[in-house]
Amino acid sequence: MQIKVKKLCDRAILPEYGTEGAAGGDLRSAEEKAITIKPKETALIGTGLAVAIPEGFVGLVYARSGLASKRGLAPANKVGVIDSDYRGEIKVALYNQSDCVQTVEPGERIAQLVVAPYIKAEYYETDELEKTVRGEGGFGSTGKK
Repeated sequence: MQIKVKKLCDRAILPEYGTEGAAGGDLRSAEEKAITIKPKETALIGTGLAVAIPEGFVGLVYARSGLASKRGLAPANKVGVIDSDYRGEIKVALYNQSDCVQTVEPGERIAQLVVAPYIKAEYYETDELEKTVRGEGGFGSTGKK
C-alpha cells in the first residue's frame, strides 16, 4: 500500500520502518530546536508531515517502546487516531511520566505510525441484548468464580 505524505517543512522526515517486520513507521520531531518536557507534563511535538490515509483505513499513532520504557515518554492520549479525511500536520502530544526532565531533540524518533483497516459500524438502539456467559461482568471480573 502506498500512502501520500506531504512535507510541511524541510526538517520533516518521512516515516521509516526500523526493521523488515516492523508494523509501525517511525515518526520524528520536526521542531526547530529541542523541546524540554518537565515531569508529569505534556508537550505537543510536530512531525512536519501530513498524510492521506485511504478511505477504510486509519492511521494509529503509538508509543515507541524504547522511548516509553527507558525515558518515560509516551503519547498522552495513548493512541492517536488519524482519520482518512484529516489533512493537517501529525502532532504527537508526548507525556513525560518519569520523575526527570526529558529533552526531545530535532529529528528524534517520537512515536510510530501504523496504518490499519477498520469497520465502520452502524449503531442502532434496541431494548434487549443477547445474553452471554459473562453478562455484565467487567473490570477484572473474568477468571473469578
